[in-house]
Amino acid sequence: MNSTTSSIAEDATSEPAHEAHDPFLAHHFESQRQQFDAGKLGMWLFLVTEIMFFSGLFVAYAVYRSHHPEVFVYAHQFLDKGLGAVNTIILLFSSLTMAWGVRCAQLNQRRGLVWCLAITLACASMFLGIKSVEYSHKWDEGLLWARYFAPTTHAHGNTWTLVWFSLPAAIAVAVCGPLALACKVRGAKRGWIVAGTATCAALAYFGGVTAGIGIPVIEQQFSQSTVAVDEESVVATSDGASSTSEHDPLAHSEETAAPALAGIFFSIYFTMTGIHAIHVLAGMGVILWILSRSVRGDFGSNYFGPVDYVGLYWHLVDMVWIFLFPLLYLIH
Repeated sequence: MNSTTSSIAEDATSEPAHEAHDPFLAHHFESQRQQFDAGKLGMWLFLVTEIMFFSGLFVAYAVYRSHHPEVFVYAHQFLDKGLGAVNTIILLFSSLTMAWGVRCAQLNQRRGLVWCLAITLACASMFLGIKSVEYSHKWDEGLLWARYFAPTTHAHGNTWTLVWFSLPAAIAVAVCGPLALACKVRGAKRGWIVAGTATCAALAYFGGVTAGIGIPVIEQQFSQSTVAVDEESVVATSDGASSTSEHDPLAHSEETAAPALAGIFFSIYFTMTGIHAIHVLAGMGVILWILSRSVRGDFGSNYFGPVDYVGLYWHLVDMVWIFLFPLLYLIH
């Protein structure tokens, strides 16, 4: 009887302690600080492996460029510096909103955190929209990797390629849009915000597509007006085709024959930018998960580790693009 009574008393005293336990503190950690430090160390170790992975790609770029400089001088003309610059600005701004979101979590500003994560998602989606325009243009023009490199002079882009690239975003709008409305009607605030944010992010992709189509048109008009004012260019091109040859890399390819290994450049281009785009997609998925938890109110001054870890990952993704942009688009 005494042993039974004592065991019941122990259970009664241990139950309140169990209820008071921090739900976001794993049982094998003594404090949130210890858990945060351990998680951040693990995140940095993961980022080191990512840096080593991309370093191998950059080494391959350096080796091929040193052995075949004529390939890179020739092929860089097929990349649009304007689109690359806009994507760089978009990713830099997304890093700002991500860092701001981490600070909002530390200050218990739930609304600010949700907004910052939503803007970061929209920027990432817009980045992919512009990249889809670039990819579809190169696919339609035959600017592909290795032996598939076969540029078609003055070819007109096949819009179906861009449609196929945009299909996942269209499906996301078709699914998440009605879901957000249904959650709004039912009063499910969390589902409404998450589904609505996913819908807006998918729509931002089409904003990126619009920008990707419009920016080259603006560049071409500016280039044509500049050539019209330049008297030397008018004299040098009496047939009036100066503006076309100046702005159409494929027209230059008629005068300068493509090197035998021109496809090497686009093998490197598609590998590096494609893997980077996959990392952007992975980051979007994790940010959406963090946003869902933020709406629920999981994060605050005492627990913001996951937001910080995802922020570190996103900054790495942005940093990789900061290296890719000058190496592929600017240096020639």
